[in-house]
Amino acid sequence: MSNSPALLGQMYGNSLTALEPGRPNVRPREKAAIIVRLLLAEGTPLKITSLPEDMQTALAQQMGSMRRVDHETLQSVVKDFLTELDGVGLSFPGGIEGALSIMDGHMSSSAASRLRRLNGGNSTVDPWERMTAVSADTLAEALEDESIEVAAVALSKLPVQKAAELLGKLPGPRARAVAYAVSLTGNIDPDTVRRIGMSLAAQIDSQPIKAFEVGPGERVGAILNIAAAMTRDDVLKGLQETDAHFADLVRKSIFTFEHIKAKLPPRDVPKVVRIVDQPILVTALAYAQGDAAHQASANHILENLSQRMAQSLREEMASRNKIKEKDGEEAMAVIVMAIRQLEGAGEVVLTTPDD
Repeated sequence: MSNSPALLGQMYGNSLTALEPGRPNVRPREKAAIIVRLLLAEGTPLKITSLPEDMQTALAQQMGSMRRVDHETLQSVVKDFLTELDGVGLSFPGGIEGALSIMDGHMSSSAASRLRRLNGGNSTVDPWERMTAVSADTLAEALEDESIEVAAVALSKLPVQKAAELLGKLPGPRARAVAYAVSLTGNIDPDTVRRIGMSLAAQIDSQPIKAFEVGPGERVGAILNIAAAMTRDDVLKGLQETDAHFADLVRKSIFTFEHIKAKLPPRDVPKVVRIVDQPILVTALAYAQGDAAHQASANHILENLSQRMAQSLREEMASRNKIKEKDGEEAMAVIVMAIRQLEGAGEVVLTTPDD
C-alpha cells in the first residue's frame, strides 16, 4: 500500500474509468473517501499528510458528508482501487521538491532555483517542505536578520535532526534565546506559520546563484593539496602577507601527507591502503622517513595495519634505494587523493582539532 496516498490523490483529482453497467455509480471523491475509511478501519497506516493541504481538507469534508455504504458499492470501489494499484508501474514523489530531489545532479542549479521561484507563490505548496531540503548553513544565514520569534517558529517546524543542526549553527546567546522562544509559540495560528515559511523560502530562493559550490578558501586548498611542497609553502607565505584571514581559510582546507596522523582515524587506514598500489605506497612510506612530520604519518599508517602486512611493507621500504624528491611527493599525493576520494564517497570521515 506504499502508493496509496498518491493513488488517492489521483482518484480525488481525476475521473477514473466509468463503472460497468449495473454497478453502483460512485464519484471519484466518494471512492477516495471510502478507501481511506476502509484502510483506517483495518489499521493500515496512511501518509495522508503527503497530499496537499487543500486535498486533505476536501477529503475530510467528503468523509464528513457521507453516512453508510452498502456491500455492493464497497466491493466495486475496492475492486477498482486494487485494479488501479496493480496497474501502477511507476510513481512520482509529488511536489516540486520531490521532483528536484530525484533530478538532483541531473539539472543545473539555475533551473532548479527558477522552478522554486515559480512555485513559491503556489498556495498548495508547503514552504516548510522546501525548508527541510535546505542546508543548515543556508537556514542559519537566512535567519540572521530575522526576529527571535521567527527563528523559534522555524525551529519548531523543522524535523528534529535538522532543527538540532540549525541550532548548533547559531551563536550561543541567540541559540539560547531561540530555544526559550519555542515555549512561546503554542498559540501561533497555522496561517501565520505558513506565511513565515513562505517568506523564508522566498528569501532563500532569491539569493543569487553561485558559480562555485565551495568557497574560495576550499578551492585554493584543494589545489595546494597536490601541489609541490615548495610551491605550497611559497603560496601560503604570499597569502599570509596579502590577506591573513584568507590564508587561514586556505590552511584549514589543506590536507597533505603530514596531516594523515592527526586527521585520519586509525580504523580507516586499511581502507586507504586497499585502494593504493603497493609500489606507490612503499615509495611514499620510504620517502616519508626523511622528514619528522611525514614520518609520523607513515608510522600512523604502518601501526594501524596487520602485523604481517606492516612487516612486509617495512622490508620493502628497507630495500629501496634513495628516492627522488619528485617521485616521493607524487607517491604521497596519490595517498592523499585516495583519502579524499574515500572522504567524498562517505567511507572516511576526517577528524578536526575540534573533534
